[in-house]
Amino acid sequence: MTIPKEMPEKWPWVAVAMGGRGQTPGGTEEERRVKANAREYNEKFQYASNCIKTSKYNMVTFLPINLFEQFQEVANTYFLFLLILQLIPQISSLSWFTTIVPLVLVLTITAVKDATDDYFRHKSDNQVNNRQSQVLINGILQQEQWMNVRVGDIIKLENNQFVAADLLLLSSSEPHGLCYIETAELDGETNMKVRQAIPVTSELSDTSKLAHFDGEVICEPPNNKLDKFGGTLYWKENKYPLSNQNMLLRGCVLRNTEWCFGLVIFAGPDTKLMQNSGRTKFKRTSIDRLMNTLVLWIFGFLVCMGVILAIGNSIWEYEVGTCFQIYLPWDEAVDSAFFSGFLSFWSYIIILNTVVPISLYVSVEVIRLGHSYFINWDKKMYCWKRCTPAEARTTTLNEELGQVEYIFSDKTGTLTQNIMVFSKCSVNRHSYGDVLDVLGYKAELGEKTEPVDFSFNPLADPKFTFWDTGLLEAVKLGDPHVHEFFRLLSLCHTVMSEEKNPGELYYKAQSPDEGALVTAARNFGFVFRARTPKTITVQELGRPVTYQLLAILDFNNVRKRMSVIVRNQEGQIRLYCKGADTILLERLHPGNQELYNVTTDHLNEYAGEGLRTLVLAYRDLEESFYAAWAERLHQASGASEGREERVARIYEEVENDMMLLGATAIEDKLQQGVPETIALLTLANIKIWVLTGDKQETAVNIGYSCKMLTDEMTEVFIVTGHTVLEVRQELRKAREKMLDSSQPLGNGFTYQENLPASKLTSVLEAVAGEYALVINGHSLAHALEADMELEFLETACACKAVICCRVTPLQKAQVVELVKKYKKAVTLAIGDGANDVSMIKTAHIGVGISGQEGIQAVLASDYSFSQFKFLQRLLLVHGRWSYLRMCKFLCYFFYKNFAFTMVHFWFGFFCGFSAQTVYDQYFITLYNIVYTSLPVLAMGVFDQDVPEHRSLEYPKLYEPGQLNLLFNKREFFICIAQGIYTSVFMFFIPYGVFSDNAHLADYQSFAVTVATSLVIVVSVQIGLDTGFWTAINHFFIWGSLAVYFAILFAMHSDGLFQLFPNQFRFVGNAQNTLAQPAVWLTIALTTVVCIMPVVAFRFLKLDLKPELSDTVRYTQLVRKKQKTQHRCMGRVGRVRSQRSGYAFSHQEGFGELIMSGKNMRLSSLALSSFSGRPSTSWIETLRKKKSGGGDGGGSSVASSPSGGGPDKTLKV
Repeated sequence: MTIPKEMPEKWPWVAVAMGGRGQTPGGTEEERRVKANAREYNEKFQYASNCIKTSKYNMVTFLPINLFEQFQEVANTYFLFLLILQLIPQISSLSWFTTIVPLVLVLTITAVKDATDDYFRHKSDNQVNNRQSQVLINGILQQEQWMNVRVGDIIKLENNQFVAADLLLLSSSEPHGLCYIETAELDGETNMKVRQAIPVTSELSDTSKLAHFDGEVICEPPNNKLDKFGGTLYWKENKYPLSNQNMLLRGCVLRNTEWCFGLVIFAGPDTKLMQNSGRTKFKRTSIDRLMNTLVLWIFGFLVCMGVILAIGNSIWEYEVGTCFQIYLPWDEAVDSAFFSGFLSFWSYIIILNTVVPISLYVSVEVIRLGHSYFINWDKKMYCWKRCTPAEARTTTLNEELGQVEYIFSDKTGTLTQNIMVFSKCSVNRHSYGDVLDVLGYKAELGEKTEPVDFSFNPLADPKFTFWDTGLLEAVKLGDPHVHEFFRLLSLCHTVMSEEKNPGELYYKAQSPDEGALVTAARNFGFVFRARTPKTITVQELGRPVTYQLLAILDFNNVRKRMSVIVRNQEGQIRLYCKGADTILLERLHPGNQELYNVTTDHLNEYAGEGLRTLVLAYRDLEESFYAAWAERLHQASGASEGREERVARIYEEVENDMMLLGATAIEDKLQQGVPETIALLTLANIKIWVLTGDKQETAVNIGYSCKMLTDEMTEVFIVTGHTVLEVRQELRKAREKMLDSSQPLGNGFTYQENLPASKLTSVLEAVAGEYALVINGHSLAHALEADMELEFLETACACKAVICCRVTPLQKAQVVELVKKYKKAVTLAIGDGANDVSMIKTAHIGVGISGQEGIQAVLASDYSFSQFKFLQRLLLVHGRWSYLRMCKFLCYFFYKNFAFTMVHFWFGFFCGFSAQTVYDQYFITLYNIVYTSLPVLAMGVFDQDVPEHRSLEYPKLYEPGQLNLLFNKREFFICIAQGIYTSVFMFFIPYGVFSDNAHLADYQSFAVTVATSLVIVVSVQIGLDTGFWTAINHFFIWGSLAVYFAILFAMHSDGLFQLFPNQFRFVGNAQNTLAQPAVWLTIALTTVVCIMPVVAFRFLKLDLKPELSDTVRYTQLVRKKQKTQHRCMGRVGRVRSQRSGYAFSHQEGFGELIMSGKNMRLSSLALSSFSGRPSTSWIETLRKKKSGGGDGGGSSVASSPSGGGPDKTLKV
């Protein structure tokens, strides 16, 4: 799959292939023109409709396309060719039904499976296409299906609705045309984002005005860039620039906004969501690909045998056959020995074709189907909470589950639950949050542990739980440090409060972290109630207190902190700040070193537990200092050049000499069992890469939480370069450190560039120490370019863990494709959202988590379940068993068929190369269908080398699948060599006996003896190959032998002879032959000679070079009388970490938004009190930061109203 690179910034010069649509004759769209409320005008451009299609077939095309796909399989074409040969009577010695029946059966089974898969795709498409949307048609809002929405339509969205297409936001129910969206389906981020309509359209709030809106948008063509949009609106002889902040993309969900109107710019396959979705690929396992190669080899071997026997026939007919023309005349069409040999060649091709019987493919499909049902029926992969079972959505990839080397995982919703929990905190040298026993020692959280009782607080959130009663006691006892701690949490944020009913508070948090912190303060008695652009109202232990909000020093990724400056009711000015420990600890007042040391220890402890930490501090400001600072900030905010840098420097002035209050620790709750699963998969030599759209700090913190990253690692490399040169240099430094300074790299990495891409190996993968790589999306875009992708891949593969953050859905697919291309390893991608679909489709195996982000990932996946922890059973148990069973099945199948078929080859030298078969026609037909089919099916479906709990206890058992040790070209040649060895003795021992025994000299007795020997030998062989005996195995093996003898005696009985005298002529032959002791001695001798070498070899191998599975089985026998000891992965102890646990999923710009008042419903009188204050548009600042990544954050200083009431602020 070729994945296009991201488009350049200047869209007018970009041409994106659009399949025949657009303005240019060449079939490319250079720009898009969309006119509102003008369907006829827009239809002339032939833009795509909003109907999406992920299915492959329809009623008309299913049969021809499906048959074409199936006959691309080498085996199916091979059997069709044999069927045509069998229809020619001059060369066919077998009936045509022996081939056509199983061939039609295979084609039908595969077609039904493909039709079922496509039916579900059609069902999914219809479900999405038939969603309802309100479309403005002729001035009236009408309900229309999504698939009938067209480019240029104006549609209305309501709260919590999915966006139907890529829309230009025109107006909304919120002030100034604002609306809030959640983009989890696009980038995996669950925090809300804000979008704003341009001012000229924000007043178009009713349908009558919108019906007369006839603006025209000229913008970039469809592309896959989620964070970029460029265009211009032309309306009323004016033009207005458009950016990504004015767009609502398909897949987003409208939140906390009653309604909004939007103009459809891109629809259906042109939307950015669909542009980031990879094509549905036909996936095949490595065993399937190997089978195609082996079938070609076998066919070549078959041709060689046919040529040898044809030459023998020509020589025999020329030397001997011509002497017996009187009673062995040639057929009329045969006029020479050469032509006789030519016909004999095709006859032997038909006879010897059973080296690869069609029943092989029927059996493979049956075995895969059985394995799929085992996955579906596994109760240990069933989620009782959601009533969701595991589901194998395909039956063709089961054995590939046992060969996975790389797992690419999403973070949000896959590793985590999207739930932030206030877990612990440190206040005044005390750490709160641990569960304590009666003696005051730390204890584990148990079922009988009671959470803190917040019933004293009528405004407490009932969903909030905390386990340490000591913190609440400190609040009730009036500890001033604890009060100030929670006062900071209730004031320093950008949360909006809504009280729909008295006492029912609903917080609109821009990030889940802020929501968790403000909710914690709320439950402990410091309840944030309301805000205006100039005030914040907090209910402190039941009494309302209003603070004057003087400034918000907004958060951004460079500052890594946010502050508010407030004036309390006594007139005291105080700055409250929260941020990363690496930033805030440097800005503290040098006094109180003991508090600093203890809090640092607590931070290290929290970081070691994988918690997200923030440090809290405050500073009292003198009135004169604040007035001078505010004036400098006002001047910096009005600067025309370098505004952001100047504002950042002003912020630095006040955010210094702060007093430490404490620290918070938030748990980004992982899915249950994630750390244990990752640890187990790592022990199985599976490399796990996390590809997430989330920010770097959050992704790294989760890496530590789930133990992908540890403090014991030698080094964690972080690549954040913005240019090709910077990224190359950072990768180079990482490689040099891994190779150590004693082996410096040359410029340009010449040692690696000389390696052939097909054999990419690296000394880096053998370096000592454990390393991890963290790379940002903008750096990854450069690293994936053609001239650097090998350097990136080699560096990443040398690391134990790789985390790619801020990546687009398409970049996820590109990373997977890169590993597939060069490492030649089996890849698995797992995710839960629409932003993971492209990655899931690209990987060899796609796994969908049925989580909180919709079902798009599940619908695109090959396997689905509800929790990440089930991945260990899917791979280490079901995957390993499927691979083991399939390999043993194939080895045995090729063995038994070569043993069966090669007897004809040896017999050809003793029958004048006449294409006479050794066995009768019915034995040839029934051998693979009845006599030997069920035992090998039972082994292929039920066999196992070790029990499931041992597979999890010894993850190293998984490695043979990764190394492809159980079935490869070498194993194949061993199987056919064993089959040929068996066929030699199977033919020559009975032939030698019959040559010296006049009573056993007839052809039919010889055929019965050889056939009986063959059935017994292959039955004994499968008994030796079976590692796990069930009642079904016993029944099928011994039952097949019984059925063979029953059919044998029936075909030589008087009854069948009387019914069909021309078909069953050898009456009583089987009874007479098997009544001879010499025959049974011959069968016994043949069995011993064929089986004993195999038994001896296996005993020697078990004794001299046992495999890990042999050792595990031996251990089982030793422990048989002991109580089975299940593997229990204990809780990882706390580690004294020296890293920062900071992670805060917040978006800058909200501070300026709040201070501007644009997101608040205020009367014109209230707004007039601060409307004269000079301030640049917050949305413009946000745009600049998004595009330019500025360092500063805007803030506004409100005029100071007089305070009232007593001051309740306690000085620390």
